[in-house]
Amino acid sequence: MTLEKEKLNINPSVKVKLARLGLINFQDIAFHIPARYDDETKIIPIKKVEIGRVQQVEGLIVDVKVLYRPKRNLSVYIEDPSGVLHIRFFNFYPSQAKTLIVGARVRAVGEVRSLKTGLEMAHPRYKIIREHLPLPISLTPIYPTCAGLKQLTIRRLVKIALSHISKTDTLTDSIRDMYSLMPFAQALSVLHNPPPTDDTQAIISRQHPAWRRLKFDELLAQQLCLRIQRRKRNNFKAISLPEGKRLATKLQKLITFELTKAQTFAISDIKSDLTRTQPMQRLLQGDVGSGKTIVAAFAALQSIEAGFQVAVMAPTEILSEQHYKKFHTWFNPLQLQVIWLTGSQKKSDRDIAYQKIASGECNIVIGTHALFQNKVRFKNLALTIVDEQHRFGVGQRLALRNKGGNTAQRIFPHQLMMTATPIPRTLAMSYYADLDVSTIRELPPGRKPVLMKLVSRDNKEKLIRYINQVCNAGKQAYWVCPLIEEAEEKLGGKSLQSAEKTFEELYKTLPDLSIGLVHGRLSPDEKSAVMTKFIEKKIDLLVATTVIEVGVDVPSATLMVIENSERMGLSQLHQLRGRIGRGRMESICVLLYQEPLSEIAKDRLKVIYENSDGFIVADHDLRVRGPGEFIGVKQSGLPILRFANLEDDSLLLEEVAKLSHKLIMDDSSIVQKHIDRWLGSKLPYLEA
Repeated sequence: MTLEKEKLNINPSVKVKLARLGLINFQDIAFHIPARYDDETKIIPIKKVEIGRVQQVEGLIVDVKVLYRPKRNLSVYIEDPSGVLHIRFFNFYPSQAKTLIVGARVRAVGEVRSLKTGLEMAHPRYKIIREHLPLPISLTPIYPTCAGLKQLTIRRLVKIALSHISKTDTLTDSIRDMYSLMPFAQALSVLHNPPPTDDTQAIISRQHPAWRRLKFDELLAQQLCLRIQRRKRNNFKAISLPEGKRLATKLQKLITFELTKAQTFAISDIKSDLTRTQPMQRLLQGDVGSGKTIVAAFAALQSIEAGFQVAVMAPTEILSEQHYKKFHTWFNPLQLQVIWLTGSQKKSDRDIAYQKIASGECNIVIGTHALFQNKVRFKNLALTIVDEQHRFGVGQRLALRNKGGNTAQRIFPHQLMMTATPIPRTLAMSYYADLDVSTIRELPPGRKPVLMKLVSRDNKEKLIRYINQVCNAGKQAYWVCPLIEEAEEKLGGKSLQSAEKTFEELYKTLPDLSIGLVHGRLSPDEKSAVMTKFIEKKIDLLVATTVIEVGVDVPSATLMVIENSERMGLSQLHQLRGRIGRGRMESICVLLYQEPLSEIAKDRLKVIYENSDGFIVADHDLRVRGPGEFIGVKQSGLPILRFANLEDDSLLLEEVAKLSHKLIMDDSSIVQKHIDRWLGSKLPYLEA
């Protein structure tokens, strides 16, 4: 029930503030769990207060003054039989000075500090006690809030919200008994108003049985949602693409390398999926350089040999061009037409591409977001391949899928999604439970692991001399910077090295080398021109921003310097590192850092220095960033988990996954009720 439908005295400005916190209806408010609790159930004698803790005291005011040094403040002294406490207000109203008078009894709640002058509370919550005022029977919740939204207002709305949604339990008694779960209404009541006898620390650390119930319910709603979507997709239809061997055999003879076992298994899984009459929905994950693109190429050939078209979508023009060149190299000898389509192309070139796509003359089209524009019409699209799928929103993936679909008849293309960011097991269980997943964990034979070096910026001159030696030996190098212009350099009080400034510095210091610069503000044509020169070895040293994080493949580049590495995320560092070591030569990645390093930065650099396995790096990254930021889960269409933690609650997730499967198979009446409670109007469309 929305706040508008309930006749409550809520000021419109309060509704705006609630919306800032994401509180739109009573369900949102009921799930707005306190950040902490204050204990107002007992009065602590002044002599026995604990320093540094929020506690409640009560006493008579024995002295009141308005002081002007060090700045204007209201100074109040209260006394109980055990001692005296100084209360100070630096921001106060005239009304406070009128009510806080000598002889008045005051009850104050705040953090106690010990100063040279004695015990003190600054800006406590307080009440003037004029008659007997009973103490609360539960701890006082302190909610996350925003400017202008009072705790009393939130508490009033929480009380109303709980009365609306806590009356029924979506889980049966038998399920609660099986998993040792507290009743839903009791769990919410405990978390909003815990009795003082409860283990407060367990509540704060989210280890209390009340938290277990909320986590269980949240994970169950997510799992049910994913499994329902999977079942719905099984009711969709797709064109069965028989496994043709003619083109695949020819490609196998053309490529100059042997497929790994992991690639062979992935190809086999995909081939099997494509023969079915339900749309394939498979995620192909593999570490940087593991060879996902050739797997996608074999999938594309199965669609083409069956007489249908393929679309490959990449998030950036650099990556889409990289794919275009690879597919063109592989498919041109097979007399297949590959087209590259991007928004930056000339209108005349795009019009020719549109015509070839619509007529079916084009077998496979590779591009960026331009692929799902209205002017792009396929003759018979049967397979879509989305690279770095987490960089596209769910609506964008749906738009591409619908290009080859018949919504009326519920016929849609098969879809293969790829990611070079390995997905930790718990994340895969939680956010990708509706997908089939193929994993490539092994690198192609002959690849040497990239050596890692940690270098302080104090040794930058020595590093530049080493780069000169490497490039003079016929190899190439990257120098990656986080920013573009010098004007952007100040961040968090520290200077970040800009790409343009670095380019100018290296250009002057290394006059014998050919040095290039590439960053996101260059036009696609300019970026392409620089990258082409680098690939053709006309540039020795490429200064770049993280625009080269994904997709660039230059086997002769054996050295990478990452400036201000302490400021970058683990997955980003791992992705950048993957741009080198593409050939058989030994490669080195230098993490250039600025001292002093924070403990967090030290831990991050230690992880990337010690681990070359992307799955291990991904696990650490998930712990640091959480699923909300990791590989763009926000783009997935699925609500981010608010209560459950994938690292701490992995065992609970496994239990929930089994239960959700059983409930779906049994067509339990619980399913829809539970989803409605937890997702309601926010139920996402997860078809992409």
